[in-house]
Amino acid sequence: MAKRIKSGLKHLRKAARRRQANTAVRSRIKTLVRAAATDPGTLGAAQQALDKAAARGIIHPNAAARKKARLMRRLASTQG
Repeated sequence: MAKRIKSGLKHLRKAARRRQANTAVRSRIKTLVRAAATDPGTLGAAQQALDKAAARGIIHPNAAARKKARLMRRLASTQG
């Protein structure tokens, strides 16, 4: 950003707000995935959070699919 251009300063403020919100979503996803790995009852919430984050562009859709697949594989191994 060159000098003190108003639109540039606004962009920095917007980016900071988005970064903070996205960090909170990523943290919540990690918490839900860890919880679902031990308690299958929270599996639906974890999958929903992953899908929603992927739809909103917070994480890549392939990353969401990968996390869900690994989670399902992990639960399947503990079930049988």
